[in-house]
Amino acid sequence: MRSRVTEIFGIRYPVIQAGMVWVSGWRLAAAVSDAGGLGLIGAGSMKPELLREHIRRARTATASPFGINIPLLRRDAEDLIRVVLEENVRIVFTSAGHPGKYLPMLKDGGCTVAHVVPSVKHARKVESVGCDAVVAEGFEAGGHNGFEETTTLSLIPQVADAVAIPVIAAGGIADGRQMAAAFALGAEGVQIGTRFAATEESSGHPLFKQHIVDAQEGGTVLTMKKIAPVRLLRTPFALRAVDAEARGAGEEELRELLGQKREMRGMFEGDNDEGEFEAGQSSALVREIRPAADVLRALLEECAAATDSLTGLSDVFRPR
Repeated sequence: MRSRVTEIFGIRYPVIQAGMVWVSGWRLAAAVSDAGGLGLIGAGSMKPELLREHIRRARTATASPFGINIPLLRRDAEDLIRVVLEENVRIVFTSAGHPGKYLPMLKDGGCTVAHVVPSVKHARKVESVGCDAVVAEGFEAGGHNGFEETTTLSLIPQVADAVAIPVIAAGGIADGRQMAAAFALGAEGVQIGTRFAATEESSGHPLFKQHIVDAQEGGTVLTMKKIAPVRLLRTPFALRAVDAEARGAGEEELRELLGQKREMRGMFEGDNDEGEFEAGQSSALVREIRPAADVLRALLEECAAATDSLTGLSDVFRPR
């Protein structure tokens, strides 16, 4: 499975494990990288020195490339970047902000940089400032989403047509059939979050992982649209947020409801009543908690089976 994505990141398979807050620490990133994908440490829930510790532990656990995800809206984003450069990590995925401000610093440090976007407009901007790849994330994704509400099926071919840099598909992808579809739409790799959140190496709380496994169709809700859209599993806090929006709550009330540390209380500490459990619509496809290497192997096998099943269809659909 060679593509420009495997070439620029130096990996065997074009599968990236998303950098998720409170979930993707060094154990998960190292396990995915060791299995041939690209593991990302999610720096969004780490202080600089904790990130340094996770980098060093990942390096002792795998000799394969791994990367760091840095949300650029973090006030200490530059400090996190400095740690990445000091620790000689050369793969960085940025999100939640514009990469232009930090790109010279990253490129001067020899980094390969990908940025997460929700739209064609943002993808073009990412390419124009010099990013090496773009992650096009559809509205099915867990966690924070763009305001455009564009689904992965519609977003990926539009972005692939709009930019020349490699496109990595994200949002709602949890099995190999969806991987095959993403490649057919023009992607050269996939980024997967929720499926890897429910693995043995994930640092998410066991209750969070079980919630993902138990989720069915419609098991997530999109809320906080007046602040920043976020997709959550249907827990008591998520439903309170939905109810508040339905009765017309304003930004101030929603921010007060959101409070602080909801993500940590949910995904890391397992507070079912007061925490946020960020997960995508692909939760309904996750049926068990498995080692990350097994998940990656299954994704590849399913993708191969899906593409094999299409053999001969080109003749069926060729105009006569």
